[in-house]
Amino acid sequence: MPQRFGKEPSRGLNRLINPNRAQAAFNLGEQPVLRFYKFSILFTLACLGLAGWYGWSLTGNLAATASILWIVVVLAILEISLSFDNAVVNAAVLKDMDDIWQRRFLTWGMVIAVFGMRIVFPLAIVAIAAGLGPLAALDLSLHDPKRYEEIVSSAHVGIAGFGGAFLAMVGLTFFFDGEKEVDWITWIEAKLRLVSNIKAAEIALLLLVIYGISRMLPTEDALTFMVAGTLGLVTFIAVEAISTILEMRDEAAKLQGVVVRSGLGGFLYLNVLDASFSFDGVIGAFALSNNMVIIALGLSIGAMFVRSMTIHLVKQGTLAEYRYLEHGAFWAIIVLGAIMLFSAVFHIPETITGVIGAVLIGLSLWWSVRHNARNAEHEIEDAVRAD
Repeated sequence: MPQRFGKEPSRGLNRLINPNRAQAAFNLGEQPVLRFYKFSILFTLACLGLAGWYGWSLTGNLAATASILWIVVVLAILEISLSFDNAVVNAAVLKDMDDIWQRRFLTWGMVIAVFGMRIVFPLAIVAIAAGLGPLAALDLSLHDPKRYEEIVSSAHVGIAGFGGAFLAMVGLTFFFDGEKEVDWITWIEAKLRLVSNIKAAEIALLLLVIYGISRMLPTEDALTFMVAGTLGLVTFIAVEAISTILEMRDEAAKLQGVVVRSGLGGFLYLNVLDASFSFDGVIGAFALSNNMVIIALGLSIGAMFVRSMTIHLVKQGTLAEYRYLEHGAFWAIIVLGAIMLFSAVFHIPETITGVIGAVLIGLSLWWSVRHNARNAEHEIEDAVRAD
């Protein structure tokens, strides 16, 4: 770099004006963006091919087949829009896991997400609610989709209680943390850190909300909601406990000089988290179609892209680059958890959920960019003064 005014720029200034720093934020040369989405694109093409074949064999009509393909695409977009905050939170957990467990999350976790939550879960609901066997529930989904939709929708109160409680705890635990050093919405988050000194304050708050909502429901639904919400809370505590035990075991092994490749606790946590996120997507999908095959194909495409986004965020170091992005995602999760809980009483369109989540994450990203720009200006000024 040429000298100016007979003086070489300081290391700090040189680092700031080096174009490599800006490139590192996106790093297209070393990690092409498409690299992270290659499998998702192939998976999407395979699902669309299956949807086309299924639509043609079901209807024998080109227009009807095109309509089925369009529904699959819309379902995939809906799943992605509702789950971007899921990808950010996944990345926050996944960045501390080694490459082996990251790959397992993308492979084994994908099998659980697609086969387990998008196919087995709705069938299990129908089997339990209608007192049917697994094969009978599958037959009902294929040959009487309207009845299948009615049974799945009738279980919404329990699903809302369980999923809403789990997601609310995920979000609240992030903010009820006395060791959290960075605040985004300072006037709220700073107070929550202070309240976190009271043990189990977030649990008490959530139980009060669950009880309050249950008072708005008929007696039978109220009991179902209370039980489901409590189970969601207990599930969160159980997953946290398992993760803590595994971490303690790994730390003990490290002290003895054993090489540890940890990640099982985080893997379990991420899959339960993904299951909770998928509840509203599975239920909301019936607004577009009551065909199990179409729903499974559309939501599976979305689930795969969410996982690819997660890996992308981890490998690119996006959470480190944008300091408030994680905060925006956890606020979005709290909102999603609250919407799920209140959806037991009120009908709340999925569009509202997606828009609120997108706005919160967008604001946190903009705030992060503004923070980085201001810090860069201050660093340049400090470097110039040092010269």
